[in-house]
Amino acid sequence: MATLSSRPVAKEDGAPPPPGGGAPPPPPRRTLRALGRDPGAVLSAAYILLVVIMAVFAPLIVRISGWGPYEFDQSAIDPNLGGVPLGGWGGAGSEHWLGVEPGSGRDIFARIVYGARASMLIALSATALTTLLGVVFGLLAGFFGGRVDWVISRVMDFLMAFPALIFMIAILSALPAGNRATLLVVVISAFGWPYLARIVRGQTMSIARREFVEAARASGADRRTIVFREILPNLRSTIIVMTTLAVPGYIGTEAGLSFLGVGVVPPTPSWGQMIASSVTWYSVVPTYFAIPGAFLFLLVLSFTVLGDRLRAVLDPDGVR
Repeated sequence: MATLSSRPVAKEDGAPPPPGGGAPPPPPRRTLRALGRDPGAVLSAAYILLVVIMAVFAPLIVRISGWGPYEFDQSAIDPNLGGVPLGGWGGAGSEHWLGVEPGSGRDIFARIVYGARASMLIALSATALTTLLGVVFGLLAGFFGGRVDWVISRVMDFLMAFPALIFMIAILSALPAGNRATLLVVVISAFGWPYLARIVRGQTMSIARREFVEAARASGADRRTIVFREILPNLRSTIIVMTTLAVPGYIGTEAGLSFLGVGVVPPTPSWGQMIASSVTWYSVVPTYFAIPGAFLFLLVLSFTVLGDRLRAVLDPDGVR
């Protein structure tokens, strides 16, 4: 005997099908297996894990290396040459694994490790706040429609019309330097959430018209049940992929703002700040620029590749 609900039958993990009517998103184990067979995804995940370990265990790691991020080693630089590191490769050796900063003698490895902590903390916090705001406002606009949708959409249009980087620089320049990490998270999130919200809004509007949502309404389900049990699970793949792809953008934004002098404030280490400091030493100590630049490039590349591979697994029909 046919049931009243026309909701399609879920597969394997019980997840409902996506709004496009295609195959449901694969369960977590199958997703991990698919990513595990992709060399690019494995290498990207391994590098991200390495940076996360550096960020979490930064105090222990620098204790092993023997130099903290704020310690000066004047014996590692030549004061007669303006502070050029002694030895080749920027003074790299058993004492300083990646060399020392020209002029100051601070250990580059220690500052790279602590710079990873600053970059990851700001980028992940901004991603979490952006995702929360984007999902909440996107759901509200797409589900309720009408005046709610109009107000939220106009706010999104307003924020997306701004040249975000210029206004970030202006805002951060005008604000006090205290607790700069929190200010960076708030400012980046304020300009970042509309992009996810617009996507969530569009998909919510599509899902809200589907048969299984209408069946839930007909059965007496309240709005909270419809949103959290019918609509939000169908947005899972989109949210995961968008979140993964947002992280490298926020890492680059933090590095760019720190490079311009309005991000992380010295002496707190930051990769963007280190790259800015290396500008005057390009021709003399190229490793001072190359090392933080390589760490930053590989981290952004790893998140981008992992997000792209994750999108291919979770939404194969949407990949061209």
